[in-house]
Amino acid sequence: MTPTAARYLYLTRHGQASADESTLTDAGRRQAALLGERLRGAPITAIHHRPLPRAEETARLVGEHLPGAPLLRSEPAGDYIPYLPRREELPAESADGTLARLDGFPAAEREQGPGLAQEALARFTGTVEGDEPRHELLVTHNFLVGWLVRDALEAPAHRWLGLNHTNAGLTVIRYAPGRPPALLLYNDTGHLPAELRWTGFPPELHV
Repeated sequence: MTPTAARYLYLTRHGQASADESTLTDAGRRQAALLGERLRGAPITAIHHRPLPRAEETARLVGEHLPGAPLLRSEPAGDYIPYLPRREELPAESADGTLARLDGFPAAEREQGPGLAQEALARFTGTVEGDEPRHELLVTHNFLVGWLVRDALEAPAHRWLGLNHTNAGLTVIRYAPGRPPALLLYNDTGHLPAELRWTGFPPELHV
């Protein structure tokens, strides 16, 4: 029987992006560099990212602090809607607004998203073959972080909604043999000064 070992999946949302999302802002570059400093010394063996500019630049800046961890482009690490909820799965008072908001996203993100989300689960979650634990960083987007956290908590598929992640915050999930997934950290921003936390979030969500 092939032995299996724990996987430690480090998740982060890309740094703050410019208005046209073609690059990171100065704040976004600082966020990425500070995350890299925090992860310096962690046994991360790979940095996965989607080839969108804001994710790729974040991965590169973080990777400058993690020598030996290759940057790996991955389509399932992208920005898409992982699951389109049914009306009856949503609170009645907000269902129309939520569905209208999701309908405003590009058709490709809505149509291809569920398939990519299943690929992400197959590629990035669960234990790994061998005797040694594996530590990997996934630089991705808000929706996918919520989807993977929801899965780790065995929550219903629609509960990726409402799990919001800050730019360059840190989430860590452990997948150990014979145990349910463990959410070790969620949206931790201890490496960011106050002015770099909660970028892109309305004031009522700042804590």
